[in-house]
Amino acid sequence: MLRRLAPFAADLIQHRELLWQFTLRNIELRHKGSYLGIFWSLLNPLLMLGLYVLVFGYIFSGTFERPGETRTEYGLAIFIGLVVFHFVSEVLGTAPTVIVGNPNFVKKVVFPLEILPAANVGAAFIHLLIGLSLALLGLLLFGDGFSPALIWLPLVLLPVVLMCLGLNWLFSALGVFLRDIGQLVQFVSMALLFASAVFYPISKIPAGAWEIMRLNPILLAIEAARDATLWQDPLNAQHLLYLYVFGTTTCYLGYAVFRRLKPAFADVL
Repeated sequence: MLRRLAPFAADLIQHRELLWQFTLRNIELRHKGSYLGIFWSLLNPLLMLGLYVLVFGYIFSGTFERPGETRTEYGLAIFIGLVVFHFVSEVLGTAPTVIVGNPNFVKKVVFPLEILPAANVGAAFIHLLIGLSLALLGLLLFGDGFSPALIWLPLVLLPVVLMCLGLNWLFSALGVFLRDIGQLVQFVSMALLFASAVFYPISKIPAGAWEIMRLNPILLAIEAARDATLWQDPLNAQHLLYLYVFGTTTCYLGYAVFRRLKPAFADVL
């Protein structure tokens, strides 16, 4: 029944041990040869936070227009947005080379190739959890502490993970045949950074632009994550529903494309 309703979930559950091993392998490879190792997963977002708070918070006097907002709250809001965005950005940036960079698994070994993109998302998700842990620690030490709304955070993150799974399957498959897609993905990631309200409140978005930007699931996910962790606002049910529809549809579509193109991988690599 599960394979019929959610074939991608059935594959991941069936190969869950292999998925975990390759997730850890991806993390080790990304930090191989580095003196600080996985500590960069903590240091990178903190350095980016300091840079963006300096530029947007102090030089441009940025604000999220919250009552009684402090510089600390502004920094935490940016940090939460960066953590969610970097999860998606990391997945998009590495997806086109997932299959191309592992030709041995395609040509010489009977291997469930669906695991490679999923493990890529798994490694990025661990980085996401590290970043969110830092954000929650900052909220506990410098903010108003935890609120009951925090229990909704996993509900916000689930459709983002589904979306990233679908995008990774899609772009990793297309990347085998269209090598230029990696360059396009870099530009898309940069454009999404400024279109996802990471540094500014959505109230600043003009009405005409909002009609388009409100379709950006990353923007909605960042706002929902801030609502659940920082601002203690009720979640927008329509936005959450849209996130689940978009994330689930993307996951099914990406998985279907990957399965359809997989038999031709060996002929191209």
